[in-house]
Amino acid sequence: MMSKIDFKKSLRHLYSCSTKSFEIVDVPVMQFIQVDGFGSPESDAYRNALEWLYATSYPIKFICKKEFDRDYVIPPLEGLWWADNMDVFVSGERDSWKWTMMIMQPDWVTLEAYEAGLDKASKKLGSAPDSIRLEFLTEGKSVQIMHVGPYSAEAPTISRLHLEYLPANGLVENGHHHEIYLGDPRRTAPEKLKTILRQPVRDA
Repeated sequence: MMSKIDFKKSLRHLYSCSTKSFEIVDVPVMQFIQVDGFGSPESDAYRNALEWLYATSYPIKFICKKEFDRDYVIPPLEGLWWADNMDVFVSGERDSWKWTMMIMQPDWVTLEAYEAGLDKASKKLGSAPDSIRLEFLTEGKSVQIMHVGPYSAEAPTISRLHLEYLPANGLVENGHHHEIYLGDPRRTAPEKLKTILRQPVRDA
């Protein structure tokens, strides 16, 4: 019987962490299906991006199972977030947010498998977004912590990371703010949602 890989378990150090203290992790180069956009997570553009990510990821999973004899659980949704003025994340000006939403793909997923998955998604959804792609992400040394609660309550922890932890440890940002969503907001109460907050860093 074919075993099914759950990357939340096999890569536990990347998909689980403390809720109480910041920790440093070395993130390897990983490949993701990515879609870029801007605006609120309630926007049509954001919902469309997620629809394309899942509509492409599931056919790839079935292709891997059939052609590569490898099965796995679809990894969690992840997002990179930034803005021209980062203060908008504290002030809540969500229409100014920029993002890249993404789902990790196992390293055995080829460009051909991705293109076949995208073709299947296109037959269902129509013309693909211009920005959708299979791309490697390099983050390396990063600081992360687990946030439990609604997404709207993340700001104090993010501020503590940037204004207290990084300066105290001689670190500076080295990439976009990264979130990993371990709960489904459609099925999980806001106060129980789990989100890894990650920030790539380098020595100051």
